[in-house]
Amino acid sequence: MRHLISLDDLTDEDLRAIVARAARLADDPRQAATSLAGEVVGIYFSKTSTRTRTAFSSGALRLGARIISYGPGDLQINTGETIEDTGRVLSTMLDALVVRTAGDPAELRAMADQKRMSVVNAMTADEHPTQALADLTTMVRRFGRVDGLRVLYLGEGNNSAAALALALTRFPGTELHLRTPPGYGLDPEVLARGQAHAARHGASLVERHDMTDLPTADVVYTTRWETTGTTKPDPDWRTVFAPFQVTREIWRTSPDAVFMHDLPAHRGEEVTAEVLDGQDSIAFAQAENKMYSAMAVLEWCRGRDVA
Repeated sequence: MRHLISLDDLTDEDLRAIVARAARLADDPRQAATSLAGEVVGIYFSKTSTRTRTAFSSGALRLGARIISYGPGDLQINTGETIEDTGRVLSTMLDALVVRTAGDPAELRAMADQKRMSVVNAMTADEHPTQALADLTTMVRRFGRVDGLRVLYLGEGNNSAAALALALTRFPGTELHLRTPPGYGLDPEVLARGQAHAARHGASLVERHDMTDLPTADVVYTTRWETTGTTKPDPDWRTVFAPFQVTREIWRTSPDAVFMHDLPAHRGEEVTAEVLDGQDSIAFAQAENKMYSAMAVLEWCRGRDVA
């Protein structure tokens, strides 16, 4: 029984094994039809979700598990029961619990303070680990590798950007170039952790707050400017973000790049419709890969061999 609350919960070997397993499942999802047979997976989302919730629900069913879904008002947490007590009770009835909250990841650590039920972070305010696993799976399926890829990320240093920084930097030779609006960069502690990973693995992680001298990239990546469950205190924030929109102009320096987006997208804001719906976009294949990476995560959490 294992938990996935942060990407730093994974060893380098675990990280590579989960991504490789997800890519194999994408090639033939039927090969894992019974790997979680007889298990029960809880799906608790206190915030909206289309892709991640469906990915884990569909993925668990495809693995042979049964699921119980909880909405934001369903658990007694809302009436004052502690997170610890909730986790302890659920662990007597569930084998795994997939949780999305806009709150502190410490809540998930509290739910994981028992010895029977795996807990999976399906997004917290600081990190979106399963998104990064889907991103890496997408890269493997597109390029046949992650090692050595160059990724240009444009936009806010949000939880998806944090996860990408903590995951991509553990693959040798990779380059992650973050171009974030002034005042909306990656959390300094996350940036330091990502740069430490990069130093150990011969990778590179650089953050700047301008759009000059863009590097050549294999992947151009963005996320929506208004992350689920968040607001911005500056009423003029759109003016600050505007220069960081993904347009076709970026392909002048990266003519062979593919475009990735964690979705949902707002055409005309973080990306133009021409890019999102264009021939270089693999954003919707990326969304499909969330299911395969979710399946690989559930297998890993439940102690199945994903190597």
